[in-house]
Amino acid sequence: MLGDFTTQRALFGGAITRSFPLRFQDVSTIRQVPDHQEVFVDPTRDESLIFELLDLKADVLDEGSATWFLQDLANEQDADGTMVLEQSGVFEADWLQYRNIPAVVTTAAGPGQMVYLANLRLKGVATDVLITAYEPMLIKLQKLSSANAYRLSLCLLLC
Repeated sequence: MLGDFTTQRALFGGAITRSFPLRFQDVSTIRQVPDHQEVFVDPTRDESLIFELLDLKADVLDEGSATWFLQDLANEQDADGTMVLEQSGVFEADWLQYRNIPAVVTTAAGPGQMVYLANLRLKGVATDVLITAYEPMLIKLQKLSSANAYRLSLCLLLC
């Protein structure tokens, strides 16, 4: 995604705005997308970005929350033998607070068609924000090291 032309996009009716590459098309223009999701694809590269708002999973610890959501996603998709390749530590996003409660961020990456998942935990509003990026393994091997994969996940979240 480095070097791509980007544009500001309104998500969830304008409640959130993010910049990401123009090459990603809004899936809701061709099929129905649930209200709690925003889905974008680049059909020429077989890549996708999914932004999702979920009720906070209070029983899931901050440490490893992205890993928990990645495993949950794998279970939903009947992915056998799924494992997490990498996960980040937990850090507080002090710049994003509600009632003096900072957001908490974790990331994880999985194998196969590479899956990068960032979990932004907004405890002040009892919400887990998931940002999931899918990328074919071949492109992953050619373009991204694992360190760059985390930068990509965090950039989607913070840039």
